[in-house]
Amino acid sequence: MIKLRKPEKLPDVVLSIAHRGARAFAPENTLEAFQKAKAFHCQMIELDVRLSKDGVLMVHHDEDLIRCTDVKVKFPDQASYYVWDFTYDELATLDAGNWYIKQLSLPQNQRQAYLQTLTDDEVSHFVSPQDFDNYVSGNIRLPTLQQTLTFAKQAELMVNIELKSQPHRSTELANAVVSLVEFMEMDQQVLISSFTHDLLIQVRQLSNTLAIGVLTSERIENLSQYLQLLDADAYHPNCYSDSKINPDNKLNLEGVAFALNAGCYVNVWTCNNKDDMRQLIAAGVSGLISDFPNRVRDVLLAD
Repeated sequence: MIKLRKPEKLPDVVLSIAHRGARAFAPENTLEAFQKAKAFHCQMIELDVRLSKDGVLMVHHDEDLIRCTDVKVKFPDQASYYVWDFTYDELATLDAGNWYIKQLSLPQNQRQAYLQTLTDDEVSHFVSPQDFDNYVSGNIRLPTLQQTLTFAKQAELMVNIELKSQPHRSTELANAVVSLVEFMEMDQQVLISSFTHDLLIQVRQLSNTLAIGVLTSERIENLSQYLQLLDADAYHPNCYSDSKINPDNKLNLEGVAFALNAGCYVNVWTCNNKDDMRQLIAAGVSGLISDFPNRVRDVLLAD
């Protein structure tokens, strides 16, 4: 397996990193999405982690549960629907699959943004009738981080865990994630990233063996020095420059060379366009974080 923490030389291979699993073809951040990533021969899965009300590490992206579960059906009288409003036992009752099939039933321009480029041909090739039946069965659940890491360990997948900022509990979140990864003896298999860089400092204080990645959507001044200051192993920039100042969605190539020269991986999110992938690979990026690992595979095999 590729060494994530301070390799003497970055590997020549470009990593295919499945964003929230292969979420174009399965409900995001579920075991089913991570299984799809394995089927596409991704080397790494990317996921998001939050704490439940009773302190269980849950894999889920949004602050609230509305977009990707049936929480309003199961708990109609809740005042709010944040992940941290619910215990693990309550979260374990939620269906996390039907929403995805409902998205596919919509015209492309009415779907969530990342699904608007999903083609009928891709659906027919990569979402089987058995998958459809499974996703609408009501049996798809929000996984815990431990369940997901257990799968990744067995599947020999590297894992990029993104720490989400959580009111008043971010320190607890970082501590719990590091403790779990070390308990499962997966510190050589896991990279921890976050937009909240103070959490990365905390992770480094807790562990000298875990790889950390600086996740950002903004330009970082003196990037090489900043990465060295954080003792970071990876730089995770947005695929595109800020749309407010760059309405043409110009690829964001700033910092790639600086980070590579500092000995860091450069894993770019979220890249779903093949032409963009080719340009980023030519610029020397280490990994492509994508909702469509089939497209990453096509580009890498063609090259």
